[in-house]
Amino acid sequence: QVQLEESGGGLVQAGGSLRLSCAASGSISSRNAMGWYRQAPGKQRELVARISIASGRSTNYADSVKGRFTISRDNAKNTVYLQMDSLKPEDTAVYLCYFQSFSSLRWGPLVWGQGTQVTVSS
Repeated sequence: QVQLEESGGGLVQAGGSLRLSCAASGSISSRNAMGWYRQAPGKQRELVARISIASGRSTNYADSVKGRFTISRDNAKNTVYLQMDSLKPEDTAVYLCYFQSFSSLRWGPLVWGQGTQVTVSS
C-alpha cells in the first residue's frame, strides 16, 4: 500500500505564492504518476497538474493554471511538489495529492492524500 503525506497549504493574498509537497511511502512502483486535484465548494474535483514517470517523464496542467503553477518531483524522496505562483482567489480549494501506479501496461487506482486547504484572499 501507498501512503501520502501532504504539506504546504495556507492563506495567501492574491498574487502570492505557495508550495505544496506530497511525500509517498510504502510500496512505490518505479513506474507511476503523481499529481494534484483540487476541489472547491460546490464545484467538481479538477485535475490541476500531473507528472508521470511511467514512460519517460511527462507533465500535464489544467488550462487554468498553465504558466502559473509548476509541478516537479524528487524521485529519490518519492515526493512531488506544486509551486503555485500568481495565485488568484479562484484557486481557493482543497488540494488533494494522488499517486497512481503503472504496472502490466495498466494504470492502477488513485491513492489519495488527506488534502490541504489553500485560500487566496482578494
